[in-house]
Amino acid sequence: MAGPMNTLGTPDEIREAVRERYADAAKSGSCCGPSPEQIDRTVLEEHEREVFGASQYAEEDRSAVPEDAQAISLGCGNPTAVAQLNEGETVLDLGSGGGIDVLLSARRVGETGKAYGLDMTDEMLALARKNAAEAGVDNVEFIKGTIEEIPLADNSVDVIISNCVINLSGDKHQTLREAARVLRPGGRFAVSDVIADEDMDDATKRDMAEYTGCIAGALTEREFQEALAAAGFEDIEVQETHRVHASAASAIVRATKPEAPA
Repeated sequence: MAGPMNTLGTPDEIREAVRERYADAAKSGSCCGPSPEQIDRTVLEEHEREVFGASQYAEEDRSAVPEDAQAISLGCGNPTAVAQLNEGETVLDLGSGGGIDVLLSARRVGETGKAYGLDMTDEMLALARKNAAEAGVDNVEFIKGTIEEIPLADNSVDVIISNCVINLSGDKHQTLREAARVLRPGGRFAVSDVIADEDMDDATKRDMAEYTGCIAGALTEREFQEALAAAGFEDIEVQETHRVHASAASAIVRATKPEAPA
């Protein structure tokens, strides 16, 4: 990796650092939040339980998926609770990890719908497929790829969800353009993600450990709104839910792809 250790590099270097941390997370169950080197493990676990992972889901949702899917839940919110999924819809989860949001989405869209999970990490994909088999959910498909190059056709999904993953992208504008491409006209973008405070310090922004921990790469509310608008979205809404860091918060981000011209 170019440059000093723990200093951000190229988008490809960032992606590889994220992939490595997610691969480790598939084994240890910890990804978002401070790295173990940064704070005491006991403090880390308490912090993560409060602001990341399964604690962000209602008991009804947690009980509907295998324990392994709950344990590996690494997000900062519950996008399935805000996406307003309907019977028969096709849903895509960007950065699906252990599959908890895909499994919950699959139940909401029913047998006539489908839920895709996209992840670049082999270890996470294997875990997600195991969790789907254990849950007995058939209307799911986990596919390998990056969120900057989604391996699905144009206008092929109704809803895009994501849970604390877009902040990890080394090219967020490209990620949002891809989201707009695969959504059908009138399709909905409903994600949970981390948003940075406007005054986040430069040292935090440059720290790779903070980046892979879902903090340093986060857009501000204004930047997220501008990036969504540039990608062609409308009806953009960013709503902070809870603090996850001294300089960042979790937020619900919603937007809509415009309907096709009559």
